[in-house]
Amino acid sequence: MLQIIPRKLPIALLSLLLCVLPLFTGLASEAQAAAQNVWHEQQITSTVLMVSPDDFGFNAETAGSNLFQHRVADTGNVQKQALQEFDGMVAQLRSAGIRVIRLPSRMDVKTPDAVFPNNWFSLHLLSPSERVLVGYPMLAPNRRAERRLGELGRRLAADGLPVGRAIDLSSSEQQGKFLEGTGSMVLDRAHRITYAALSPRTESSVLQDFAQKLQYRPVSFRSYDRGGVPVYHTNVMMSVGKRFAVICADSIRDQAERDAVLGELRRTGKHIIPITLEQMGTMCGNILELRSPKGPLIVMSQTAYDHFSPQQRKELQRFGKLMPVQIPTIEAIGGGSARCMLGEVF
Repeated sequence: MLQIIPRKLPIALLSLLLCVLPLFTGLASEAQAAAQNVWHEQQITSTVLMVSPDDFGFNAETAGSNLFQHRVADTGNVQKQALQEFDGMVAQLRSAGIRVIRLPSRMDVKTPDAVFPNNWFSLHLLSPSERVLVGYPMLAPNRRAERRLGELGRRLAADGLPVGRAIDLSSSEQQGKFLEGTGSMVLDRAHRITYAALSPRTESSVLQDFAQKLQYRPVSFRSYDRGGVPVYHTNVMMSVGKRFAVICADSIRDQAERDAVLGELRRTGKHIIPITLEQMGTMCGNILELRSPKGPLIVMSQTAYDHFSPQQRKELQRFGKLMPVQIPTIEAIGGGSARCMLGEVF
């Protein structure tokens, strides 16, 4: 049998090891501490930006890719009704303890969709001291006029929320490539994943540009309505909260893409609440979790609330209080719902 006989180390070498070992131990401890203190973006916020629908109306420039829009014959009271719905939603959010920063629409140009600001900006707190503002390329020319990064930055600074850096992706409009903010992307901020249903308003190269600049991992796929038309925005077919996800998986026709999306949601610990194609059509996917002083709040339109089944509402209530808001005019004519009206501020 082979025996290994330990040999005595020279005293000088032993002394050197005893001096160096604490150094390596200290470096390992610092690395472990750094790993434990990695900054994660917050998934939910208690502050939102909303833009009043001062020039609200049916937008013919967006109707071609948004089948959720509906033209009405009598437009006489549309503006008044939209403002009443908006004011009611602002009051409801504030009464629940949500901080609402309100901006007026531009009145020097036509901006019929200004009530949906989440399509032209997003905010990211990448560290405790670094707030980043991102501006996005928009498909419809009259929607590009909504984009006011400078004005938004000044308003946030005045409210004690200064922006440290701005990233403007809007130059992609010149190449006919678009990415309409958190309409095109549903963000899992904590895990740095962006879910994106590719469509005329969501182009893969701009998605990759966003992901590279913000250090997100894109999960892209294709989503269709019952008639085979691409879903115009990802946030009408899915929503990701802190611990749950609502998704119309049936709209993802490719089995491999569907499995990939559902797999990511499961891997990140989300409780999945599936909705049907019919429920997607009634804006059940267009919901947003916020943080109120009394706990999580899940904001949705009354239409969406009414079309969730009792069991689905019960499941959602495990993760937060449900807040239905009355926005039927904005929803029907604008083709967007409660989530689209909320620009998250971190």
